[in-house]
Amino acid sequence: MRLQLPSPVTHVRFAGLEVVLKRDDLIDSDFSGNKARKFWYFLENDLPHIRHLVSHGSAQSNVMYSLSVLARMKGWHFTYYVDHIASWLKSHPHGNYAAAHANGMQIVEGPVPHHFDKETLFIAEGGRQKEASHGISMLAEELRAHFGDEKVDIFLPSGTGTTAFYLQQYLPWRVYTTACVGNSDYLRKQFRMLGGENARLPIILESTKKYHFGKLYPEFFKIWVELKDQTGVTFDLLYDPKGWITMLENRDLFSDRICYIHQGGLRGNESMHKRYQRKYG
Repeated sequence: MRLQLPSPVTHVRFAGLEVVLKRDDLIDSDFSGNKARKFWYFLENDLPHIRHLVSHGSAQSNVMYSLSVLARMKGWHFTYYVDHIASWLKSHPHGNYAAAHANGMQIVEGPVPHHFDKETLFIAEGGRQKEASHGISMLAEELRAHFGDEKVDIFLPSGTGTTAFYLQQYLPWRVYTTACVGNSDYLRKQFRMLGGENARLPIILESTKKYHFGKLYPEFFKIWVELKDQTGVTFDLLYDPKGWITMLENRDLFSDRICYIHQGGLRGNESMHKRYQRKYG
């Protein structure tokens, strides 16, 4: 497959803030944003001993869908573990859940096994694994090539923090992030699991209000609509609202030009939009 790399860079102005957008959302429809970066190693390399791909997370995960495409391309069996599948989703399959099923995914409600055979490739939730560093190093190279000697502050919202962590290892500039899954302590734990005991760590910014991952907030939908109207760019409805709110609330901390990494995730907007419609009309 051919991915659009390097991804484009555009400039936007929102809420009085000038921001450079790294448009990783335009890399590919199946592997957009951090999915392309995290799974680049597996896309580029043959793994002839692998027959089975296993991962886990939420039932509408963008990573789940991208892994289902990867497994289909490689001819692997794909099993995905979830804690729970909402009854409404089971009776009204849509979004990433339906698309991953169409790619042959087997979904299992229950705990992830502790051990796998040598023919099984296990990828941790959110694509948190050392192989992700290969694609993220390419992102860092693209950023260095674009900005050159210019000083820039990098910002991106985080789930497992994998992209933010590896970017900070490869870039000379400050990488800022905010925790969207769990709190800042959770994110620091993820950094340590990636080898962050003695590494340079991204700077974690807090939002004024505490948000719970996956919960619907009117201000999230509001800023998502405003961003699309004012910049012409569609963002992810799960992570990016928290990211933009936090970045704007902490704008005084940035001393240099801001580059926001658009990490894709737009496939998940279908199910998120339906949830907002059901709750708020």
